[in-house]
Amino acid sequence: MLFRVPAGQAKLRIDKYLAGHIENSSRTKIKNAINEGCVEVNGRIIKANYVILPNDSIEITLPYLPEKEDVKPENIPLDILYEDNYLMIVNKPAGMVTHPAYKNYSGTLVNALMYYMGDEGASLPRLNGDEDEGGNERAGIVHRLDKHTSGIMVVAKDEDTQRKLSKLFSRHDIEREYWAVVWGHFKSKKGRIEKPLGRNPKDRKKFAIVESGKMAITDYEVEKEFDFTSLVKLRLHTGRTHQIRVHMYSMGHPVFGDVDYDGTTPHGIQLSSNIKQRINNLLELMPRQALHAKVLGFTHPITNKPLRFESELPEDMNALIKKL
Repeated sequence: MLFRVPAGQAKLRIDKYLAGHIENSSRTKIKNAINEGCVEVNGRIIKANYVILPNDSIEITLPYLPEKEDVKPENIPLDILYEDNYLMIVNKPAGMVTHPAYKNYSGTLVNALMYYMGDEGASLPRLNGDEDEGGNERAGIVHRLDKHTSGIMVVAKDEDTQRKLSKLFSRHDIEREYWAVVWGHFKSKKGRIEKPLGRNPKDRKKFAIVESGKMAITDYEVEKEFDFTSLVKLRLHTGRTHQIRVHMYSMGHPVFGDVDYDGTTPHGIQLSSNIKQRINNLLELMPRQALHAKVLGFTHPITNKPLRFESELPEDMNALIKKL
């Protein structure tokens, strides 16, 4: 949709302006669209607090976000590591989307949760959250994993638990450890990456290191080196979208198999015909980013008991490592 702000328009926040000009919309939905990089003013992606000016040219792509009552229970198997009256710990497989969204209205973790919980599934909580740690209309979800990232997630069963878990994430009082296979060898076997992340101005579906972005902090430690890749442990101190994938890419060590961040292209090696064929075979074996959320630890928001969970690497990553 295209809008041209009239010459006599008074100053107004863009989310309020668009909510008043788009039928069946709300400021929350508009703000979500802005946070997703779906709103441009004069050809540039803006933030929700942008104040419109006369003659501004606004372009918005407002994806359909299903309401909770539109999300249907689906009989999808769940790998549940822990469950009590307040929360669940699940091991999400690669290929599963966390919650229904544009182009992914079914087959998600939320669909599976609603089926598993039966009548209680209809009451899974929704909260407005940080764009990096949950968000609106995401039943029970506190944080996200990318579709092609496997591993441990926590799910809240009620609003109080979800709210308290969300605060733990926002304060970074969570232990999160990922394992990844990345291209190349590191000069230093351990270190910290502190670089701000934001929407890629050239491709709003991706993220990049941008000065105006939110600070993101990742610790890495090399677990093992192979011929032309490394197995690394990564600990998150923040939870930005695509944080590990972009940080590794910015270091010249993209996650192996990551189609969005140059992870299907060899880095730091001389290519012979034999090595090219070997790499092609490995990419066929691992047709996704080799990234797994292995450890999740936190203090239970209701019982105050310390909880820590660890999941084994999935079969495809184990097979890749064995071949490497």
